[in-house]
Amino acid sequence: MIEPWQRQPIEGKRYRQKPMENQVLKIDDIYVPVKRRRTLDPETVSALAESILEEGQRMPIMVRHDGKRLVLVEGLQRLEACRSLGEETIIGVIVQARRG
Repeated sequence: MIEPWQRQPIEGKRYRQKPMENQVLKIDDIYVPVKRRRTLDPETVSALAESILEEGQRMPIMVRHDGKRLVLVEGLQRLEACRSLGEETIIGVIVQARRG
């Protein structure tokens, strides 16, 4: 199944899968916008941290380049769960910023 974040529009309504490679990213190098920080749910972070301990990180976070830094696009709860576990890195994909 193609996830919505893996789709790239072609001719309006059609989509094709855009290959994205998982990368190991340094957690300290990821900037979290203030607006996104407000959506942090400590209970979700705790549950995810427990799941990551048992099963590992199953879904990568998404970040984009913004000059010299990486900006979080999706995956705040996963990022904070890994941070709470003392991890220094996280699995993620780098996506292109939307234009327009």
